[in-house]
Amino acid sequence: MPTEVLAAKLPAAAPKARAVPGDYRRWAAAGSVGGIFVLWWLATHLGWVDTLFLPAPEQLVEAFQRLLAEGYVDASLWQHIGTSLLRVLLALGAAVLTAIPLGILMGLNPLVGAAFDPLVEFYRPVPPLAYLPLIVIWFGIGELSKVLLIYLALFAPLLIATAAGVRRVDKSRIQAVRCLGASRLQVVRHVILPSALPDVLTGLRIALGVGWSTLVAAELIAANRGLGFMVQSAAQFLATDVVVLGILLIAAIALSFELGLRWLQKRFASWE
Repeated sequence: MPTEVLAAKLPAAAPKARAVPGDYRRWAAAGSVGGIFVLWWLATHLGWVDTLFLPAPEQLVEAFQRLLAEGYVDASLWQHIGTSLLRVLLALGAAVLTAIPLGILMGLNPLVGAAFDPLVEFYRPVPPLAYLPLIVIWFGIGELSKVLLIYLALFAPLLIATAAGVRRVDKSRIQAVRCLGASRLQVVRHVILPSALPDVLTGLRIALGVGWSTLVAAELIAANRGLGFMVQSAAQFLATDVVVLGILLIAAIALSFELGLRWLQKRFASWE
């Protein structure tokens, strides 16, 4: 068949998607944030929304300065931030130490996966507020209950992502390393963990998002410090400036964790 005829019968190659330069992406992100801020300012200054329900930006600045100077309910703003951070970090550490090893086992051993998968999928869709009363009955109202509630929210996404990442590892690579005399521990350390790292980091990002959203529920349990406690306490007195400020602080801290994990992905899993 002539080359011209063959070329005419072949489907045209799909056009390649044009890469968007990094500067344009940054401008797009800044534009979206700036647009929301302008709408917020207009809504509060043109009377579209009563400032009782949505405080103006300058009211939040005043509330932030007031909380820095005076604190809130017998604790400084930094103590509230530090308490919430500590609870999330303790839960995150416990989730990393338990979910990642178990996820590796589930990915490597089908029997382990079959044993734990139904249990995880059974509790994963249940919102933390549903089993909050049971945790209080079993473990009391101390710090353990708060950290445990956040831990349960972090555990499932990280476990599932780790197991999925391990199952995706190329089996031929594992066999090749074993033929060279590597032990099981060496295979896990030098082949499985590096290959599954992108999925593990993605699971961490998802888990932390769920964990921070669970923080407010966790600080329902007889808390007297923490950003979630501050938001709930201020809401009872219609102090919406403190409520919105607390929400923005939680979002800002969670965003800093997200950006840090994105950097780790680019640094250690750039092939994905």
